[in-house]
Amino acid sequence: MTVAAPQSRPRLALFDLDHTLLPLDSDYEWGVFTTRIGWTDPVEFGRRNDEFYAHYQAGTLDVHDYVRFATQAVRERGPEAAAAAHAQFMREVIAPALRPEALALVREHQAAGDQVLIVTATNEFVTRPIAQAFGVETLLAVELERDAGGWITGEIHGTPTMREGKVRRMEQWLAAQGLGWEQVDSTFYSDSMNDVPLLERVDLPVATNPDPRLRALAQQRQWRILDLFTAHP
Repeated sequence: MTVAAPQSRPRLALFDLDHTLLPLDSDYEWGVFTTRIGWTDPVEFGRRNDEFYAHYQAGTLDVHDYVRFATQAVRERGPEAAAAAHAQFMREVIAPALRPEALALVREHQAAGDQVLIVTATNEFVTRPIAQAFGVETLLAVELERDAGGWITGEIHGTPTMREGKVRRMEQWLAAQGLGWEQVDSTFYSDSMNDVPLLERVDLPVATNPDPRLRALAQQRQWRILDLFTAHP
């Protein structure tokens, strides 16, 4: 009688994007870029972009208001102009920020046979080409509602991937694979206090390039700390 070898548990490597795999905030930088190409008023848009970013850092962002604001210029110009602008954004802003340390970390997990996901609070329009640049197929981002013609409306479709929403979206994804948390080995890399709910839920939380509050929390809870881009004194 032959005894089948036990099946190994699926391993998931989850990554936040901004300030975790990238040394910048892609959502914020997209806003700056739209001003540079003349799509938005530099004074008023810059003021509101800075204001929303401060709310994000403080954990007080109204994501629905922000997405309406952040997608307005794109919505007004339509799919073709938006695609061309994003391609320019990838060349001029994102490509120079693709750091070898981050790419190597993603490749390390992929080479080990792990399922790699990017789980980000930035919307899908901004982040899908970035995920592709990292070679990551599975992206859980803020999904944008589409009108009858297939173009974005400025509203969010489903649960936004922010704070507790990242946990809910991951649970939806797991359920679609016929899995639950107890059936996988999970690691999550993030820089932000906004991601504490998901960091608390995975098996191995990794505070990556952490902001000061997350660094302190990680030290208190003895979570792994990874300074991916620069050594911390």
